Amino acid sequence: MNPYILAILLFGLSLGTTITFASSHWLLAWMGLEMNTLAIIPLMAQHHHPRAIEATTKYFLTQAAAAATLLFASVTNAWLTGQWEIQQITHPLPSTMITLALALKIGLAPLHAWLPEVLQGLDLTTGLILSTWQKLAPFALILQIQPSNSALLTILGLTSTLIGGWGGLNQTQLRKILAYSSIAHLGWMILVLQYSPSLTLLTLLTYFVMTFSTFLVFKLNKSTSINALATSWTKAPALTALAPLILLSLGGLPPLTGFMPKWLILQELTKQGLAPTATLAALSALLSLYFYLRLSYAMSLTISPNNLTGKTPWRFPSTQLTYPLAVSTAMTICLLPLTPAISALLTP
Repeated sequence: MNPYILAILLFGLSLGTTITFASSHWLLAWMGLEMNTLAIIPLMAQHHHPRAIEATTKYFLTQAAAAATLLFASVTNAWLTGQWEIQQITHPLPSTMITLALALKIGLAPLHAWLPEVLQGLDLTTGLILSTWQKLAPFALILQIQPSNSALLTILGLTSTLIGGWGGLNQTQLRKILAYSSIAHLGWMILVLQYSPSLTLLTLLTYFVMTFSTFLVFKLNKSTSINALATSWTKAPALTALAPLILLSLGGLPPLTGFMPKWLILQELTKQGLAPTATLAALSALLSLYFYLRLSYAMSLTISPNNLTGKTPWRFPSTQLTYPLAVSTAMTICLLPLTPAISALLTP
């Protein structure tokens, strides 16, 4: 892609998110979300592959449906209350519609079916943008409206954690596994949103760091399936030794960074008297942990010759920058001891 066009599209992405962040009016927020969607469409379709075009079409139709629902709900709210302010959602009908529209935008279960299919059709770089940056603007709106329907949020959160774990069990494609991982992590964030927004923000940032590391590892190895991971030892031995730590951090095992948000969320849910919800969420994390262990096994505990049909690729020198990967990997593995300091910073 022409670098000037790429710069314009990336600028459109950042501008759309910034407009949504800065807006207090529903029309401006909707406009920012639309700019965001339209800026990423050419990035998704840039390879002119039928699978990429299919993924782009699915994404566009889904986002258009979510944006139309959001606009309709905000107009309904203005009709019922006379307010266009984002934080003035007082009527339960527009509040529920807006929550469901934003859930569709970020891929919360049971409105998640588009996310694995879309992510599977993209290259790893665009998939990384879709899994991280594209979730910022809808999350900013969810945090601002603070939906009053706590039962809806709990149902969305628990369904997402369960489906995110269950759906990834029988997958062999890495991008689909990362999509289900995204759904599960979003479920944890939504569960604690109504009780501690700062903890939701901490979970979102931690998820971004861990996902960034995971995508960069797969991009460096040029791996898109589990079988391709089996040949990682020959290309990057040191990184392959660290990769299971990144994956287990995504799974939430101590003493890695990913344990921090899960630990704090379970603590907060228990404080709120929601012990059954916390128990279900903790059990659903075991489902996710299983497929992270599968990836770890395929990547670092199998060597050629092995029972995985992995074909040894040519070892071309990588052109990818390694500094971002090094920094994000260190953060993914080593931030757990800083939990008290991070919690103190995020506490209002």
